[in-house]
Amino acid sequence: MKFSTFISKGRECAGIVVDNKVYHLNDIQQDIPETMIEMLNDWDNTLEKASNIQKDIESGKHSEQAHDINEVSFLAPVPKPTSCRDGYAFRQHVAAARRNRKVPMIDEFDHYPIFYFTNHNAVQGPGDVLCMPDHFQKLDFELEAAVVLGKRGRNVSASEADQYVAGYTIMNDMSARLLQMEEMKLNLGPAKGKDFSTVIGPWMVTPDELEPYKTNPKEGHTGASYDLSMKCWVNGKQVSEGSMGDMDWTFAEIIERCSYGTDIFPGDVIGSGTVGTGCFLELNGTGLFHDPNYTPQWLQPGDVVDMEITGLGKLSNTMVEESSDMSLLAIKKG
Repeated sequence: MKFSTFISKGRECAGIVVDNKVYHLNDIQQDIPETMIEMLNDWDNTLEKASNIQKDIESGKHSEQAHDINEVSFLAPVPKPTSCRDGYAFRQHVAAARRNRKVPMIDEFDHYPIFYFTNHNAVQGPGDVLCMPDHFQKLDFELEAAVVLGKRGRNVSASEADQYVAGYTIMNDMSARLLQMEEMKLNLGPAKGKDFSTVIGPWMVTPDELEPYKTNPKEGHTGASYDLSMKCWVNGKQVSEGSMGDMDWTFAEIIERCSYGTDIFPGDVIGSGTVGTGCFLELNGTGLFHDPNYTPQWLQPGDVVDMEITGLGKLSNTMVEESSDMSLLAIKKG
């Protein structure tokens, strides 16, 4: 099933997408919660109700309550999630980025999965991404997948962690690279280089829909793995391609680490990290590694970023400059 959040009559509505139509679940059945967060907090129950509605739709019912997907405004499938973490699961991306910086691959990558927290209140869906002038100093996309959790847990083992996944979605982990590079010299992790926008969407797809793409995880790893093609275009030109099946660390293993000694909650969003070739930072570094005269590319105001993952849909965003001249780079000391 494909779950979405969209705007109808000025309000946020949880819905399902069936054959390019969106259906407001609460309008069809009033005991289904109005928002995705509420649904995820009673996931097994609401999933069953929504599944029955989809069966009715497929049999020809509720056609009068259908909205064309091209005529509604989609938000993130889970607006304002309970938290948002991002992992570092693709060895190809990490190895290429380190090679490009002329530093060796870090052994610890193969020891355990890592993640960082980003601003869950800046999670958004398709549409405009508002950026300050400093963000456009090396503004970058990052092509990723993400899971949404539908179950509370603590100290969850990787062998059980896939049971906590309500669904999968596309993630664009937006990055202001100049801000990020400056602040990470202080070894505290990304902050202002990341917290202005993380894009997910256009909807959340339940694991059963991805069964035809299931594959084995990398040797020595545990958890579900799916061979889903991942692609990104900037202004209609393809710049990135990989596969979700190339994740070295599975989502199950990332969830295991996330939940160690702490609670995870329904509505938590966890990203995969960037797929190999999945950002300009890596692509520019590879270009310069092979050719010192290579011209780096970064996102500019008005650029359109389209991301597509097999089975998960297509996520489109336009980079828009905010009408402000405030600059962190201008007011820094020294």
